[in-house]
Formats: sequence, structure tokens, C-alpha cells
Amino acid sequence: MEKNKLSAFTVGLLRVAIVFAGLLPVTFAIAQQSEAKPNILFILVDNLGYGELGVYGGGITRGAATPRIDQLASEGLRLTNMNMETQCTPSRSSIMTGRFAIRSGTYAVPFGGVPDGLTQWEVTIAEALSEVGYATALHGKWHLGSHDGRLPNDQGFDEWYGIPRTTDESQWSASAGYSPDIVPLEKIMEGKKGKKSRALQDYDVVERRLIDAEITKRSINFMQRRAKSGKPFFMYVTLTQPHLATEPNPTFKGKTGNGDWADMLAEMDYNVGEMLDAVDKLGIRDNTIVIFASDNGPEFFKPWDGWAGPWRGQYFTALEGGIRVPFMIRWPNKIPAGGISNEIVHGVDMFATIATITGAKTPNDRAIDSLDQSGFFLGKSDKSAREGFPIWGADTLLAVKWRNWKLHFYKQDTMFDPPLKLGIPYIINLYTDPREEKPTIDTWVVTPMLKIVNAFQDSTKNNPIIPMGTPDPYTPPGSLR
Repeated sequence: MEKNKLSAFTVGLLRVAIVFAGLLPVTFAIAQQSEAKPNILFILVDNLGYGELGVYGGGITRGAATPRIDQLASEGLRLTNMNMETQCTPSRSSIMTGRFAIRSGTYAVPFGGVPDGLTQWEVTIAEALSEVGYATALHGKWHLGSHDGRLPNDQGFDEWYGIPRTTDESQWSASAGYSPDIVPLEKIMEGKKGKKSRALQDYDVVERRLIDAEITKRSINFMQRRAKSGKPFFMYVTLTQPHLATEPNPTFKGKTGNGDWADMLAEMDYNVGEMLDAVDKLGIRDNTIVIFASDNGPEFFKPWDGWAGPWRGQYFTALEGGIRVPFMIRWPNKIPAGGISNEIVHGVDMFATIATITGAKTPNDRAIDSLDQSGFFLGKSDKSAREGFPIWGADTLLAVKWRNWKLHFYKQDTMFDPPLKLGIPYIINLYTDPREEKPTIDTWVVTPMLKIVNAFQDSTKNNPIIPMGTPDPYTPPGSLR
């Protein structure tokens, strides 16, 4: 009898074990899914001013509503004090490396005649993410190197499509006296890691209107391919609009009835919406971080001049209009929806923040300016990890920002004005004087501001600044590598 009871008990245990074993794959799969590294869709637009989008006071006041981008802002955290560097190339460099561009020889928009872009010694966020299993792609404007060895597929991206430099070059083809025999047109290119990039066609006035639609199409295709593979992805979409020439795709030409600029804004909103819809259709919304930002302040050339909202100035200047940009980040169930913060964040912080979230490594053999904002973004703290930063215009320290204060060392009202060194730096309280027109006598703030400047200068003693035009291979002084 006891033997039979034991046998029945043993059989019962076996049954439970079999059922549990059957559930193991499901349980393991759920655990894997919950611990999966998030996908990242980072959309960076070109010269979009602070006041252009509806959620920042623009939209219909600029001739075109921006419902898709405004909705994205409501689904995550929106910043009112996101800062970038003063020009396209420096901003893109700091995002990629987590280092202020002055350190990397990428402190200004490059012109012909010197090796342009990042040295191969720099470590990009794409390289760091590749090391932890991410598929990486850049579609759009690069502006961090225009020759083999310094193109995106040489700097950590598995694939890329777009332009190596900038959009105003597309206008050369319509300029009187221009000849490609003298200066060849910029090419639209594509490339894959480990292979040489190839030119597809000229980037001319016709292609300028078409390129953002193609960037969007290819970015969606990349996300579709990567979602099927199950491998996490970093899709860096660097749209070319609204950089001059600010012209819409023919499909959007005349759509708003308010001119090319408004039509372009409607197209930008549509393209962002297409990418967001793709994320939803792929079923990866909850595990995809979406970031939207501009690289610097608004366009200045007429008739394409943009709007910085309450701020004065535009790109190339240290005024708030030149550096303060729209920014929003969404990660469902991780980043609280509907958040708005005026805490200071800088584009350079994207490297350390993304690295922390994904488990990627931040280099420890060089000066890193990036601060980890993951706790702030995830709602674990209502304070940013950053209180201030130096503001460079090319290789000149124009100003320093700390909390709601700005210390200007130079006066420069527009991008065409040469920076004039001030005999006595002036102090601005951005709360009482957002247009930076009435210096204050609150000299106590100079002390914490100069600490920021001194800390940067001290860091260059062991981490020398890389001169612009430095060729590869570059090895830092004193390095054994």
C-alpha cells in the first residue's frame, strides 16, 4: 500500500515537472523580452528653430500644423532647455562622441582643402552600440567626414545613405557660372560596413526636394529588417530639412497654401509620422526609444529664415536662439508621459545616456563631457545631471551658461557679425531677459561659471585638443597605442 502511495506521489511529481518544463520556454521568452535592449530611433533635423513646432508655439503660427510631432511630445518627456552647439558639424560631433567638438577638431563647418570630419581615433555611439549587439544605420546628413575612412560606415554604422556634407551645396547646380569641372557636385551616397561607399547621383536642386522622402523610406525599411531579425537597432535619421534651400517635396508643394516653408514643415511632420507608424506596425513601440531634436538654432538666410520663439539669435551665435532647440524623448512605460522640464541638458549628454540604458561602454581613455541623463529622463529624479556648459563658436569660447544665467565674453548678434571681444563680460539673467539685451550686475554668478571654464581648460592638459584637419592615423600625445 505504501509502495502504491509512493508511486502515485512520484507520478504526480513527474506530471508537475513535465508541465513546468513545458512552461520553461514561455517563461524564458518572457524574461528575455523584458530584459531585451531597447531599439533606438533618433531623429535629428537640420536648423529647426525652437519656435517652429506647434508644441513650442509654432505649427499653425508658422503656416502648418505639426500634429504628429506634437503628439510624440505628449507621449514622453519634452525639454524646454535642451542645448546644442552653435553649428551643424559641432553638434553632430558632440552627439556622436560625447565630447565637446572643440576637443575633436570638428568645432566648425569644414570647407575644402583639409581632411574633414572625425579622426578614426574617436569612438562614436554607433561603435559603442555595435559592441553590445546593436544593428546600426545612419540615413541622412553626416557632415563628419566626406572621404573614405571617415564616412559613417567607417565610424560604426552597418549601413548608411545620404549626403556626406551639407544641403546648401545642392544649390550650386543652379548658380550662374558654376561648372562641375571646377568643383564637382556633392554626391548622394550609400555604403556598408567593411566596404567602400559608392556615389549614387548628384545632390542637385531636384534631389534636394526628394531626399527626405527617400531617407524616411530607407529608415523604415531598416527598422522592418531589424525587427524581423530580433536584433536591437540604432536608427539615426538625420533629415536635411529645414536647412536652406528650405523646399518641400513636390507632393507637398502648395499643400498648405502658405508657401514653401510651411509646406516643408508639413512634410517634416508627415515623415516623422510615417516612422512612428512603422514602429507601431512592427509591434515594437514599447521597446523602442524615440528621440526627436534639432541640431542647432534656426536658419537665417532669407527667404528661409526660421524662428527661435522667445529667444534671440540663430545658429553660429551663442545667443539662446542659436543653441536652445526642441527636444522630446519617448519610451512607453519607462519615461513618464506628458513630462515637461526646463532643466539644462546638452546634446553631448546623449552618448552617456544611451550607453547607460543599453549597457554600452563609455570610453575611459579620453576626456568625456557627456553626462548620464538616464535617471532624469526615466523620472527617477526631477533634476538634470547638468547645471551648465561652455559655449564655443568655432574655436572661440563665446560664453558659458549656468542654471538660468549666461556670461558672454563676446558680442555677436547674427551669424554674419564677427564676434567682438567685450572689455567686460556681461551677465544675463535668462528668466528676466530671455532676449539677452540687458546685462545685470549679479556678479556672484561669475564664480560657478568660471569653474566650468577652468574645469574644461584643466582637462586639456592631459587630453590635448585635436586640431582641425588632423589626418589619420591620429594617436594622442603620450599614448602607447
